[in-house]
Amino acid sequence: MNTEEFIRLMERQRSCPQTLPKALQALWCDKQGDWNQAHEIVQNAKDIDSAWVHAYLHRKEGDLNNAHYWYHRSSQPEFTGELHREWEHITSFLLKKVNTTHGC
Repeated sequence: MNTEEFIRLMERQRSCPQTLPKALQALWCDKQGDWNQAHEIVQNAKDIDSAWVHAYLHRKEGDLNNAHYWYHRSSQPEFTGELHREWEHITSFLLKKVNTTHGC
């Protein structure tokens, strides 16, 4: 699945597939306008992908100090472009990772 297909899936069904990794579930919720649910999903996750999404969410919130901390935890560089571009970048990367893992 690519980013465009991911977005089309979101348009067809409101609820996020629980089979997705936590980081993608959070991006799904964020795109649906539910920042709080997105944050809840990644807040206690221990993996670096969730840390990356956590960084993005705090950047979106405007809490740049917290975002800096989570970018460091994720080993990802701080994104300086527009927020919607960062969402697309992270989503695309994570979908490619899922596709590789599942042999798609």
